[in-house]
Amino acid sequence: MLSTEFLDIPALSSVSGTVTLPGSKSISNRVLLLAALSHGSTTVFDLLDSDDTRVMLDALRALGCTITHNGNAVVIDGMGGRLVHPKASLFMGNAGTAIRPLTAALAVMGGDFELRGVPRMHERPIGDLVDALRWLGCQIDYLEHPGYPPLHIGQPSLRLDAPIQVRGDVSSQFLSSLLMALPLVALQDVVIDVVGELISRPYVELTLNLLARFGVNVQREGWHRFIILAGSTLHSPCEIYVEADASSASYFIAASAIASRARGQKGLSIQGVGLASIQGDIEFVGAAQMMGAQIVGGLNTLEVSCGESANGWPLTAIDLDCNAIPDAAMTLAVMALYAQGTTTLRNIASWRVKETDRIAAMACELRKLGATVHEGADFIRITPPATVADWKAACICTYDDHRMAMCFSLAAFNPAGLPVRIENPQCVSKTFPDYFETLFAMAHTTLQRIPVICIDGPTASGKGTLAAQLAKHLGYHLLDSGALYRITALAAYRLGLAMDASAETAIASLVKGLHIEFVGNDIVLGEDNVTDAIRSEETGMNASKISALPQVRTALVDLQHSFRRLPGLVADGRDMGTMIFPDAPLKIFLTATAEQRAKRRFNQLIAKGFSTTLDVLCADLEARDARDSTRSIAPLMPAQDAVLLDNSDVSVEESVKLVLGWWQGKQPF
Repeated sequence: MLSTEFLDIPALSSVSGTVTLPGSKSISNRVLLLAALSHGSTTVFDLLDSDDTRVMLDALRALGCTITHNGNAVVIDGMGGRLVHPKASLFMGNAGTAIRPLTAALAVMGGDFELRGVPRMHERPIGDLVDALRWLGCQIDYLEHPGYPPLHIGQPSLRLDAPIQVRGDVSSQFLSSLLMALPLVALQDVVIDVVGELISRPYVELTLNLLARFGVNVQREGWHRFIILAGSTLHSPCEIYVEADASSASYFIAASAIASRARGQKGLSIQGVGLASIQGDIEFVGAAQMMGAQIVGGLNTLEVSCGESANGWPLTAIDLDCNAIPDAAMTLAVMALYAQGTTTLRNIASWRVKETDRIAAMACELRKLGATVHEGADFIRITPPATVADWKAACICTYDDHRMAMCFSLAAFNPAGLPVRIENPQCVSKTFPDYFETLFAMAHTTLQRIPVICIDGPTASGKGTLAAQLAKHLGYHLLDSGALYRITALAAYRLGLAMDASAETAIASLVKGLHIEFVGNDIVLGEDNVTDAIRSEETGMNASKISALPQVRTALVDLQHSFRRLPGLVADGRDMGTMIFPDAPLKIFLTATAEQRAKRRFNQLIAKGFSTTLDVLCADLEARDARDSTRSIAPLMPAQDAVLLDNSDVSVEESVKLVLGWWQGKQPF
């Protein structure tokens, strides 16, 4: 998962391959709560691992529920409708699917509970649910502002003889919360009447389906009256599987619909959710088809490709009531950028009380890209940029809203070939922590569009440390080119290969199959951490031997090129800017003096217990510099367009700041 302040996504051209989606947040948190409240033990498979589910799991543990992780499954020992700990202070983050049903369940069972969240959670209304629970006889107090968390919940004096009224036009989660909580106290028939139009009905239907899996069959009269029968009790189904998230599927459906497909490429296969899904957002498939996507669905798969028009777009504009798919409708708003005509999405008032005011946020960010947008209380109308030239590179504010971040990543497929910057990309951890990594694994673009920052310089100049810090700040891949020869030598040694021309072809072939990752300060070969192993004197000597073999050098050049992957690369070495990535948009050449480099190396060696002198180290570095700068192949020298950075008296932090500033100066936003 990315943890950078922003993520720059290069212009993307197509998608293909197979993507397996994480579990549904809506199903995961409902299942966790129902399992905890039920009689018996429930094994949950394919549970979503995200911020929101961790919030629910932490809350259930605080209430006394025993939860065990067993491989890819989670075992929930139900509490049988009785809390082990009737007093607790619970942190709800910004998880609406956690705080609302927990509020209802804790309120009907009673105790001494305090529920708090992040500042945005304290701005999300919960008053209609609290009003319904107070009508029922629950004791709930607002700790700050009426109608909003944080809340205090006390002991109830329940009155079950009269129908409970709850508004249905703000959030369907209020009704779902009552439906999941009331079986705990259904000593007689309990009636819920919905006041006003019920929005997001498929989410309520999802709740009813899951309740049935736990042994509670709720009767309903249309969508305005629901009856929990006397004696209803939650019983574990023993095992339950969580479907992949249909809302998350929408981003990949959209990407495949708007992106061209290169010759020989197939479309995108989405695994884990199919047309028979119990999730309401699967209706997004129909909306995407209306816009021009070609989708073939199976029981647990979706096959998606672009439509018949040139390069898969422009799509067809639509005018659609999105009441049933409020979350996935956000994806339609970004798809509208690629449609011919004006798209109107209606009946989306619930957007305004989500993680942010999504109507206002969506309108603001779409305008940055060049769209014309009109917003109303419950609708948004989007006209795409009139021409390719009217598209704009944009820095997208995500408002700490996971769906804003994921939706606007699709703007990178724009026909103008412009990059897009996503602020706070880690907000996707709420529901899809690996979203960007998954997108980049499916997406394609030209190599020239994938940015590279080259950090070259002499031995002990600090280029490795600087490169690693830059890669961390930007969320880019890291290439330590100097380590590749050592890694190759180590791998060849482990296979018993000779370090000379007799094994040249074998070593070159070996290079092609090496799987190397630079993770923080660690170097991983396959599944082995070889950080220390490649630093041995013997490995260094072997690296020098194989570096003289032409076939091995050629194979390693190809290997270095393979590190140029989305979203970008920071490469450090001696010839990154001159030989390996001559088209890199930013090349840095470090020019720290031999004296200063010797001091750094001296301090490092002394700290590790090695004995040496500054004079010896300085002489050695000067000799290396002379050899490296005069060698016939790839001599050490700055590229003609490199920026020289004398970091003799500059800290790593200051160097990082300088380079990031130069990098920002090359960006269009």
